[in-house]
Amino acid sequence: MLAITNWQEKRDRYVPRGLGNGNRAIADRGEGATIYDENDNAYIDFAGAIGVMNVGHSHPKVVEAAKEQMDKVTHPGFNVVMYDSYIELAERLSKLTPGDFDKKTLLLNSGAEAIENAVKIARKATGRQAVVTFTRGFHGRTNMTMAMTGKVKPYKYEFGPFAPEVYHAPYPYVFRKPEEQSDEAYVQSVIDEFDLFFKTEVAPEQIACVVMEPVQGEGGFVVPPKAFVEHVAERCKEHGILFVADEIQTGFARTGAWFASEHFGITPDLMTLSKSLAAGFPLSAVVGTADVMDAANPGEIGGTFAGNAVACKAALAVLDVIEEENLNERAEVIGQQLENQVHEWQQELGFIQGFRRLGAMVAFEVVKEDGKTPAPEKTASILKAANASGLLLLSSGVYGNVIRFLTPLVITYEELEKGFQILEDVLKQQ
Repeated sequence: MLAITNWQEKRDRYVPRGLGNGNRAIADRGEGATIYDENDNAYIDFAGAIGVMNVGHSHPKVVEAAKEQMDKVTHPGFNVVMYDSYIELAERLSKLTPGDFDKKTLLLNSGAEAIENAVKIARKATGRQAVVTFTRGFHGRTNMTMAMTGKVKPYKYEFGPFAPEVYHAPYPYVFRKPEEQSDEAYVQSVIDEFDLFFKTEVAPEQIACVVMEPVQGEGGFVVPPKAFVEHVAERCKEHGILFVADEIQTGFARTGAWFASEHFGITPDLMTLSKSLAAGFPLSAVVGTADVMDAANPGEIGGTFAGNAVACKAALAVLDVIEEENLNERAEVIGQQLENQVHEWQQELGFIQGFRRLGAMVAFEVVKEDGKTPAPEKTASILKAANASGLLLLSSGVYGNVIRFLTPLVITYEELEKGFQILEDVLKQQ
């Protein structure tokens, strides 16, 4: 058999096709918000590894921290022998997350693993089994988190059966409300549906937790009205249901605050964190009320690689960078620049509608001539052309027609402008 020398050919030969690739270049190095391939071609990064690189690629302080830890010990296994970076990170996350009460932190590997452990802890603490998530929500690709996810293709199709006792409640999507309804009337109707849900789908006395993305990520960057989020939190408190905020994509300055929950004035009982927590090192966390987190007995939660020492050290550096470089403020500046640019395009190009943002979590919809019908084919064409032209760009949404922006928060003005120019040229060719 002839040896394969082309990386793309090797990928097709040895990597399953089910693992999608938005761009088939081979990354060689990354700096800030730019990735360079093996031929030194530059790609402006508006994707951030799907929201992972808030502090940018290969931030010097993160790299230095990881190298320092690797020179000492890579992974003694916290279940076997403890290490300080795990404990220090647990302390900082417990103090950093919303809520003026005692909190504890469990460190894990991935976002889906954090969600699964949040459910385990909630069930253990409440003695209840039911889990409520929301339509269009995304929580992961494991069996439990697929059950919790509210989009069938590509995440759930033909992968069942799924974990039982998972229920999907309504979540408002203002851009797609009935045209005859005012925003206020629509939001109230979804609130009423949520209350009816407790009568038609599952009794509140059976529910261990409600898991909500404060802003839906894969669902299309759908920003819910504050009144809805407040109502859900109030109902949880009223019925002894634990409120879990899935901040895996929204956390660590993405929305202009450490966590998106802060924008809605809510204090979750549990929070799940990952993605930009460790700037690309596999790490996640469940942070919550101390007594709830202590519901599990020794040995009932944890994992072989959970809270790896190098990842913990990288995460501590990430938290320092966010503070020192004022990335919460920077997120709002970037978000406003994105908003201004998209509104310019919107005035000229009728297929751009449904703009929304919270901080630098920004998206718009690509639609057909009527200004509302999703246009997934055109969206795919835009993404393909953008990637071919040197811009890493992602879509989302149940209709596949939402273009979302997840630029590193350290992106320079020059990088942002280059990205805008590439995307503008692509949009005007559609």
